[in-house]
Amino acid sequence: MKSITITIILAGLISCTEPDRKPEKTGKDGSSIPSFTLLLTDSLTIKDVASEKQGKPVVLFFFGAQCPYSHAEMETIIKNEARLRDVHFYIFTTPPFQLMKAFYDHFKLYEYPNMTVGLDQSSFFIKHFNVSGVPYTAIYGRDGKLKDAYLGKIGIKDILRGIEK
Repeated sequence: MKSITITIILAGLISCTEPDRKPEKTGKDGSSIPSFTLLLTDSLTIKDVASEKQGKPVVLFFFGAQCPYSHAEMETIIKNEARLRDVHFYIFTTPPFQLMKAFYDHFKLYEYPNMTVGLDQSSFFIKHFNVSGVPYTAIYGRDGKLKDAYLGKIGIKDILRGIEK
């Protein structure tokens, strides 16, 4: 009886750990941050993603505003914000604007100076990476080169591993 109880407890603990994810094969490894624009949350400002200064890791986080996996990954990023303070995040989706703004407000992303939130109006990112679902995360190192890209929710270990490459 004890062994059954211990087995159940261990199975529960193991299921709560982050899976070790494998990066996507994009064919773009080592490429520079692509130049595309985001309409920011003020609905007036346009920001070119490639304008970020090199020397700082950059994470492109493409989310679905109503996707529970996108919400879970955003919660992971916020929970580990202190460890990710030197990383610049571009957090974006495709129209409609109202859903992007609701995501921004829900997570209070205005409180984080290293997070830029916007709308990819031309769906550039989807075409560039041939994205088939959300969330999709592309991690660029200090040198501005693509290190890893992931389809689906990833954990803090995956983000840290990518930026440390």
